[in-house]
Amino acid sequence: MGSVKSRVFFAVLFFWAVCFAVAQTPPPAPANRILGSITAIDGKSLTIKPDTGAPSTVTVSDTARLLRTAPGAKTLTGATPIQLSDLAVGDRVLVVLAPAADGAAATATTVIAMKQGDIAQKQQADEADWQHRGTGGLVKSVDAAANTVTVVAGPRTIVIHATPQTIVRHYALDSIKFSDARASTLDQIHPGDQLRARGDRSADGTEFTAEEIVAGSFRNISGTVVSVDAAANTVTVTDLATKKPVVIHVSSDSQMHKLPPTVAQGLANRLKNANGAAPPGNARPAAGAQASAPAAGESGATPAGSGMRQGGGAGGGARNGDLSQLLQRTPAVQLSELHKGDAVMIVATQGTPDAATAVTLLAGVEPILTASPSASQSMFSASWNMGGGGAAAADAGTP
Repeated sequence: MGSVKSRVFFAVLFFWAVCFAVAQTPPPAPANRILGSITAIDGKSLTIKPDTGAPSTVTVSDTARLLRTAPGAKTLTGATPIQLSDLAVGDRVLVVLAPAADGAAATATTVIAMKQGDIAQKQQADEADWQHRGTGGLVKSVDAAANTVTVVAGPRTIVIHATPQTIVRHYALDSIKFSDARASTLDQIHPGDQLRARGDRSADGTEFTAEEIVAGSFRNISGTVVSVDAAANTVTVTDLATKKPVVIHVSSDSQMHKLPPTVAQGLANRLKNANGAAPPGNARPAAGAQASAPAAGESGATPAGSGMRQGGGAGGGARNGDLSQLLQRTPAVQLSELHKGDAVMIVATQGTPDAATAVTLLAGVEPILTASPSASQSMFSASWNMGGGGAAAADAGTP
């Protein structure tokens, strides 16, 4: 999605890291903890903006235990001792505080840190891995006893296998932020959910063994633009399914793209071929459209979008990739560029019947909706990448 606007959420990692430390060196009881990012350093004082709540300023004790751990670490086994001078603004820290009398300044007895630069590098590497080894689609069925989820991605059906080590997360109904996703289980995933997974696929692409799964109960809306209110960051769309208007709110986490006409026509032709209908006349995708119009749900392209593999699937022998990768290479669109009558496809929060928040909005989709509205929705749902990409990947990888 554009350049993926992923955020790094390390609450779970730090929680388990501290639990590990507590098991070996119990802190004074009761102990308070602050998890967040350093916003200021003044001598021995650290100002920390927690993930929730107001900033706090603490004084680091002369005898405090200061450690640096790597992003992705699940324990403190590989953590290295550091000095207070090694900390910098922007670092993520978990601070354990000594009990303090009323009115006394908070004193840190333990500081566990992750360098901002290390976090960014881990995030970039994991984003690339999600792009290269990811798949997704609309959930068709769930067999919790067999540890499988079957998803539909355009013309393809993929069986995703979970193992005891597979990390499963589920988004909140009213949020598109990965920070609001919670550890979950397969039986909490339902038909109609959107799902992204990272792992290893079979040779024919119909089986997938997941290391991580992130799912969400989101809405699929196809329709035409009625009006745009750029000041309020909203676009009103007539839902083709209900024939009723829906107000779509666009947040800083929403992703908005517009397909070039040749790419949109290439995708439309794929859907027509998958449904057994030949493209009108002798129409063929424009040069390069096949390489840029992948069959949804198939990965295999590099993060930069090059090196797409040869394969089967819809379109017969055309080069395939994942639609989420295609969206990374399509132009971003602003609300002000949308006009009355434009066709759009949207993945949004559940919200209310007449309002929702956009996860991804895709314009320039007239040929796709004409080709097959229902198939296009399952194809597009495979492209959502909120936590199934950088955010999820950059997390500690712990449940």
